[in-house]
Amino acid sequence: MKYGVAVVALLAACAARAHEGDPQPFGEPADPRKAARTIRIAMSDAFRFSPAEITVKKGQAVRFVPVNGGRLEHEMVLGTLADLKKHAELMRKHPHMEHDEPHMAHVAPGASGEIAWRFTRAGEFYFGCLIPGHFEAGMIGKIVVAP
Repeated sequence: MKYGVAVVALLAACAARAHEGDPQPFGEPADPRKAARTIRIAMSDAFRFSPAEITVKKGQAVRFVPVNGGRLEHEMVLGTLADLKKHAELMRKHPHMEHDEPHMAHVAPGASGEIAWRFTRAGEFYFGCLIPGHFEAGMIGKIVVAP
């Protein structure tokens, strides 16, 4: 029961943060029609993203198009490494947990998704597939945000 309460509290905090309009530490949603770049990200059943490292400019709006060429469902979730690890742990404990945020794309086999994002801080951020077992198998990429 203790874990159920923790999950509910975490989800409520995330929802409150999203509804208050506070940007994530790694940026904020962007209008895909105003993106300066479109970056196609291939997702595979080898549990890899390609490219696995991307460089963008601070303040630049980017439209990510994750394309799932595999037979398994995959997702692309943007975040800090700490946030992704924490979220991956929750997904292992609660594999059927539903989540849908502007920094996430759930992609069925043979389909593509879209994330439009503006990186508001320079630094290193990450993207990963948080479906249980995928992140742990190495399905993670890095985003370097240049000043």
